[in-house]
Amino acid sequence: MKSSVKLIAFLSLLIMIQSCSDFKTNVDLIIYNASVYTVDSLNRTVECIAVKKGKIVAVGSDAEVRSRFEAKHYLDAHKSFIFPGFIDAHSHFTGFALNLRYADLAEAGSFREIIDIIKNYHKLNPESWIVGRGWDQNKWPGKQFPDNNKLNELFPDIPVVLTRVDGHAVLANNAAIRKAGLTEPYTSGEAILHDGKATGLFLEHCADKLKEAIPLPTAAEMTKLLVKATELCHAVGLTGVNDAGVDKKAILLIDSLQKAGKIKLRLDAMMNPTDENMNFFMPEGGYKTDFLRVGSVKLYADGALGSRGACLLQPYSDDPSNYGIIVTPENEIRTVCQNAKKYGFQVNTHAIGDSAIRMVLRIYCEFLKGKNDLRWRIEHAQVVNENDFDIFGKYSIIPSVQATHATSDMSWAEARLGNTRLKNAYAYHRLMDENGWIPNGTDFPVENISPLITYYAAVARKNLEGKPAMGFLPENALSRLDALKSVTIWAARASFQETKIGSIEKGKMADFVILDADILSIAEKNIPKVKVKYTIVNGEVVYNAANDIKK
Repeated sequence: MKSSVKLIAFLSLLIMIQSCSDFKTNVDLIIYNASVYTVDSLNRTVECIAVKKGKIVAVGSDAEVRSRFEAKHYLDAHKSFIFPGFIDAHSHFTGFALNLRYADLAEAGSFREIIDIIKNYHKLNPESWIVGRGWDQNKWPGKQFPDNNKLNELFPDIPVVLTRVDGHAVLANNAAIRKAGLTEPYTSGEAILHDGKATGLFLEHCADKLKEAIPLPTAAEMTKLLVKATELCHAVGLTGVNDAGVDKKAILLIDSLQKAGKIKLRLDAMMNPTDENMNFFMPEGGYKTDFLRVGSVKLYADGALGSRGACLLQPYSDDPSNYGIIVTPENEIRTVCQNAKKYGFQVNTHAIGDSAIRMVLRIYCEFLKGKNDLRWRIEHAQVVNENDFDIFGKYSIIPSVQATHATSDMSWAEARLGNTRLKNAYAYHRLMDENGWIPNGTDFPVENISPLITYYAAVARKNLEGKPAMGFLPENALSRLDALKSVTIWAARASFQETKIGSIEKGKMADFVILDADILSIAEKNIPKVKVKYTIVNGEVVYNAANDIKK
């Protein structure tokens, strides 16, 4: 009799255990044993995340989540640190992909080194144009702009196009100039002259004509480049990027690759303001999928500070006859703004110099009328006049910045601007205070692609050598939490995506990055050394430094 009672009790226990298991909800992935920074409205830290069909279904303690859910896959984070997937608020993703087939000139310490690099490039690509990107004369002895005499001597018949790091200046040999159809007289201010003669160095529209003359890759080649660029983004923890200036053809190709599962990277495409782009996307109110948004237009007000093309209210301190360049006339910017307002599009305008920024602010104010939620953006916002900061707040205009520009430019920025103007340059904290938030990006390939380096620059205001010791204009550093928000939830908000991505909350897309250290608490100098262990997009591991996902 007693044995029968024991058997019944044992069977009842088994049934109860099975019933408890049956009550658990099945999910695709549970990540546990972690320090999860949610970046939600309460800035909560939790231990565990449950994911189903690409979305977050629960966050909480290990005990809480694992008592309610059972997963096909488990990931033990081993006490690692999980953050929302990093989002680059301003990059040139498509350009970055194209650049993967070009000579990398970023590390060249002189023009002689540039020549050595492109000679080697030509050996590997003997029948193609010689194309390179990334040179910066500020790294060279004397810091002088180069000319094309040596290029003409070495490559009289092969077109050579070498784009400066900022993308706003191009050095080309005579063969490339002929191919691009550039003829004298060149557009005023866009051809760098020496003793009245062209040097082969061109800015803005002329530079664009040279770049546009470069033969494009085939669709198959471009697909490979875009896939490779996506992999490089994942490796640094990026789950989403804003592509600042892209055309219909590239947008549709990316859309097809995303739908085919070949590109697992969320992309906000700022379309170039061509008639083809605007006529295709604007009347329909844009285009949106889970991975792609086309809802903004990208304009250029001026050039770049490094090539003295940024338009200033007063002349350059190191070039007293030069005020910089306005790239797009006011009436053209106004027309695009009018159409954008009509169709519900954002306007995101590149403006670096205080004169260009003032012009864009004035035009925006005509349409925005005061406080609003249209989120029109000024990209870069590098040099702001003292009297113009409050306009950002009064008209809800969003400054979209790139923190590494401050640390890249700091060695020569004072020479360009002088001490007085410098105090209002790269003023990220002051700009953040105007609206209470600020999106941050890298501007890659202009700067390093890593959002962790962007984060470090925003917090430390130092280069990777830890200089200057007290930071460059340190009063405009961001706190660690604000810097984190600038590459997650605020970057999402900058393109109306904050209800979908940017934080780790129930109902949002399951986009995470897992790091080997806590960037909110480690020693400042160690932030650039932090490694990405995993990048997860839509609940799928797209970058894995160690294969330890268990079924």
